[in-house]
Amino acid sequence: MISIFLPGAILISALLYFNRNKIVNYSLVIFYALFLATFAIYQAFHQNSTELGFFKSDALGVLLLLTLAIVAIFALFHGYRYIATHDESRKSRSLFFSAMTMLITATGVAYLSNHIAVTWIFVEITTLSASVLIYHHRNTQALEGVWKYVFICAISITFVFIGILFLSLSLKQTGVEDLSFDSLRDNYAQLNPFWLRLAFLFIFTGFTAKLGLVPMYTAGIDAKDKAPAPAGALFSSVLMNLGFVGIYRFYAIVARTEILPWANTIILIAAFLSVFVATVYMTRIKNIKRMFAYSGIEHMGLVMLGLAAGGIGVYAAILHIVLHAFVKPSLFFQFNQVYRVYHSKSIYDVGNYFKYNRAGAIVLLLGFISSTAMPPSGLFVSEFLIFQSLFVSHHLIILFAVLILLTMIIWGFGSNMFKLLFTPPMIINEAKIPKISPWESLSQYLLLAFAVYLAYNPPMYFVNLIQDAVKLLPQ
Repeated sequence: MISIFLPGAILISALLYFNRNKIVNYSLVIFYALFLATFAIYQAFHQNSTELGFFKSDALGVLLLLTLAIVAIFALFHGYRYIATHDESRKSRSLFFSAMTMLITATGVAYLSNHIAVTWIFVEITTLSASVLIYHHRNTQALEGVWKYVFICAISITFVFIGILFLSLSLKQTGVEDLSFDSLRDNYAQLNPFWLRLAFLFIFTGFTAKLGLVPMYTAGIDAKDKAPAPAGALFSSVLMNLGFVGIYRFYAIVARTEILPWANTIILIAAFLSVFVATVYMTRIKNIKRMFAYSGIEHMGLVMLGLAAGGIGVYAAILHIVLHAFVKPSLFFQFNQVYRVYHSKSIYDVGNYFKYNRAGAIVLLLGFISSTAMPPSGLFVSEFLIFQSLFVSHHLIILFAVLILLTMIIWGFGSNMFKLLFTPPMIINEAKIPKISPWESLSQYLLLAFAVYLAYNPPMYFVNLIQDAVKLLPQ
């Protein structure tokens, strides 16, 4: 199916770029959404099948591909609403949807990659397509954001490439030349520990740019801020999941070797620093989109804490990235409506949102509860399991410190959010406030409700996918 989906998606992206007719453009977008959904469902029914020698629909890939399909369909719809409510030229509309489809396609295919070099290639494609979306507004701020993103991602992808070279050196004496993840797991005992340490250090550092983790987290912050909100929704969810896939598949190899305790120490340091950085910025920041972006840094830090702690933490980490992929886009989608009301991203220019858009305000309130993992948020379940894994693994100092940091994050996030929702703005012309239909918020309600459903009443198929993904690690 990949042999059909990948060329077909590239063709659709090219047609979107060269075509300028609105009806044809939107018809192609609708067809792509159906094409993507069909591809995801097909892979779900053909789990563990290998295609073209480089792709395998294992449980982790299928789980995240299904997540991608749901989020992407909503993102494409909100992309349409974004274009409809902005004064966009035919060229910018075509380029926007062409880049969106290419980003979604590269991300989905990378999820299924069974070869570290192929994963590297598609990760680079996501960087190029994301750069087009970041530069969509063609202004000075967008130019600054795209150059930062390209520069940091270029460094990160170089790190991954160097890590692959070190990985090849670790296999040099064994006669094994296959760098597929399955082959590496089968031959883990023959990997040279010295070169494997270097490979892990570089590959882990490189993928933190996509995951949104210290040290390369800065790439994603500017990207989510400068890009249109529908693109920011993808950056903050499915693209971060791609970074997790790259790290998790390689970690599954390292977890079988003697360097596992060392690797866990590296992950714990990066994860804790990520939560700390998110805390520092979220208690001070006044830019709404950047606040949402730093919230993602916090969550990815928690995910990696669960992974390094092991046990139930691995299950919780995978559950957390799926639930987060539904929660965070709802906030970015709603920001489209916030910006239409206030024409500003600054917390100083907004307020009384409940008065101007009640349905949207409830989304933000529920999104705040969900993002901070307060019951009945779905993320409460996964975070509780992560904390449990830290307790069981005797990382009590880290657990205590993280709980303090999360309390500070709730205060910082909440103070800004309640200012937006309830405090009257200093200056606003209410006569120019557009009337926004409550139906535009429906997608956000669905995403938030879906996250709660998957956390508290998950279907057995969903649980089995996570359990099978956990089995990639040695038990």
